[in-house]
Amino acid sequence: MRTLYVKFVVITVGIMILSSILAFFISNTYYQQKLKPYNDQKITKMAQSIVTFADDYPNVNLKEYLENVSSIGYQIYLVDNVGEESFFGAPFREKSLSVSVKEQVLNGETYHGILHFPRQTFVTGFFANELKNTIGVPLKHQGQKYALFLRPDIKLLFNEMHFLFAWLLALTIILSIVMVVVSTKYLVKPISKLTIATKSLSRGDFNVKLDVTRHDELGELSHNFLQMARKLEQMDDMRKEFISNISHDIQSPLSNIKGYTNLLEEESLSVEERGHYISIINGEIRRLSTLTKQLLLLASLDRNDNILKKRTFNVGQQIKELVRNYQWQVSENDIMLSYSLPDIEIIGDPSLLNTVWDNLLTNAIKYNKPEGSIEISIKDREESIIVSFKDTGIGLKGSEIERIFDRFYRVDTSRTQTVEGTGLGLSIVWTIVKLHEGHIYVNSTEKEGTTFSIELPINHYNLSFVID
Repeated sequence: MRTLYVKFVVITVGIMILSSILAFFISNTYYQQKLKPYNDQKITKMAQSIVTFADDYPNVNLKEYLENVSSIGYQIYLVDNVGEESFFGAPFREKSLSVSVKEQVLNGETYHGILHFPRQTFVTGFFANELKNTIGVPLKHQGQKYALFLRPDIKLLFNEMHFLFAWLLALTIILSIVMVVVSTKYLVKPISKLTIATKSLSRGDFNVKLDVTRHDELGELSHNFLQMARKLEQMDDMRKEFISNISHDIQSPLSNIKGYTNLLEEESLSVEERGHYISIINGEIRRLSTLTKQLLLLASLDRNDNILKKRTFNVGQQIKELVRNYQWQVSENDIMLSYSLPDIEIIGDPSLLNTVWDNLLTNAIKYNKPEGSIEISIKDREESIIVSFKDTGIGLKGSEIERIFDRFYRVDTSRTQTVEGTGLGLSIVWTIVKLHEGHIYVNSTEKEGTTFSIELPINHYNLSFVID
């Protein structure tokens, strides 16, 4: 299987080759359309200047003059009307030239061999050292007719440039490939590290290290990957903690049920003792039932299987009814409970929202101090309401406030001996408020108390959801 590194190198080199071929064809088209006619005209003027000089100086030795012209960078072919031929300068590689062309020039016409040289898909018109790739002009000297064929001596004029361009092209290709190989390794290296890190995560090893100092997409990807790894590690820790907590919370009532069931088998028990044991067993059964109901509710909220059954209801009356149900527990804990609950109707799921108020009230009771207080209030803000639960309990640390809505998280139990939660209650609250497109705020001071404020829309379904 090809690695990303090999694929990147092959694709990049392929792009270089393809772009070079396309550039060559484009430049060749430009040469054929623009440069070739220009070269033809330029060399034609040079040939005509030679003819003009020969006409102006009839006594000059023509062959010596042409020999001098060839020495400055031209290849010359001279033929007279009887077929006598003379070559000056570097020899032509191909000397074939039709008799008709020679006669045409001898009869006074100009031969544009450079312009009409075969139009091949290569820039050969300027470099082909062939006699037919010349400019032919008629020349008269001392009463004799000649046909003069002329072209630049490319080897003499541009031989060093040939080598320079050849080396330049070769070095460009070699250096480009080397730079592609090196730069590709630099680009692919962090991806290879990400692959290794991904494999580590799949094995459950969350202690991965990546280079996040890069200021590009790969650096951002590495940064996001590390954040994901940290969150996965937190989730894994919470999962393990949850399993441990759930195992304890299930095992504890089961052990109590088993122990008291064994005690009920004793015939010497009085009616009062037997009734007391049965009430304890029933309490443990209710505890298990509450735990399973919370788990099932959370699973339903996660799936969001059209669980919301919205309708209009009086939220003030709902909370008052809840308070009446807990009045005995409030009195038992010697807590002063006060409330301001006006009759306000909202649109929502009364069953789920009752779960929210139930969780917040039980937490306020559970975490409160002896002879503490609880205040419940509803404030109307026209478009929304704010339901607040304020207690004078143990309060929360800053680190705890950040995590209290995390699933399976439980407050440090070393500060209170009355805590028997599963760590699911506030997560359920958060999820239900989210489903109602509401907001939830927490204000808490350690050892002084906590206030939970729930903001819910009254008649609107599409308010934005924010958690602060």
